[in-house]
Amino acid sequence: MDPKWNEDLPIYRQLRDRVVAMILEGVLGDGDALPSVRNVAAEYRLNPLTVLKGYQELVDEGLVEKKRGRGMFVNEGARQQLLKDERQRFIDKEWPTVVETIERLGLDPEELLEQVDRPSATPDEAESATGDKQDD
Repeated sequence: MDPKWNEDLPIYRQLRDRVVAMILEGVLGDGDALPSVRNVAAEYRLNPLTVLKGYQELVDEGLVEKKRGRGMFVNEGARQQLLKDERQRFIDKEWPTVVETIERLGLDPEELLEQVDRPSATPDEAESATGDKQDD
């Protein structure tokens, strides 16, 4: 986990989001134990209650299970549930903005899809490839 914290979001929420990212990336799999509240609090110099609050959100979402005296563990199917939820959130919240930007800039969706497999080009390379560079 990255020790840097964003000042715009509560730390417990950032901690929750980092665990979610670890599940999505496969760092934590079904049945894996989360790092202990004490260890996370000590390592990142956080109040244990802050860590517990972040973990509790994961429990409330059904992603993590609390096992008394043993710790917290990733629930079976947590990654699939997160993927489903994140995909739906992207479609509902982010995709409309992406579509508006594509339309506003007059971009061709097929050209954009071709760019997915290409290494990113500098703005000058991109302009020269499309012939859109304007003379000053």
